[in-house]
Amino acid sequence: MRRAPTDAEQRLWYFLRNRQLGGYKFRRQHPFGHYIVDFICIKARLIVELDGGQHAEVKQRRRDEARTRYFESRGFRVMRFWNHDVLKNTESVLEAILDALDTPHLPPSP
Repeated sequence: MRRAPTDAEQRLWYFLRNRQLGGYKFRRQHPFGHYIVDFICIKARLIVELDGGQHAEVKQRRRDEARTRYFESRGFRVMRFWNHDVLKNTESVLEAILDALDTPHLPPSP
């Protein structure tokens, strides 16, 4: 777990904390298995991950894909946003998250 959040994490957390987005409760830097997720809404089974430039590298993309598969295998949806999108297009990112929150999600069949 990182002690200092990125600028993008701070900005998004400003809008997600205290049930400000559609009344949904989010947690920040939450342990999930052997991972730490950036943001999670347990009730809606939604994880939001923010990615910096290093996530464009092939090796990191593979790690991210494995991570996403792990979360999805446990019935969670994963949304990924680039840090620059959160900083430059915050409203669009928030709309996408709210749309996902308001869309029912069925966990995978066992």
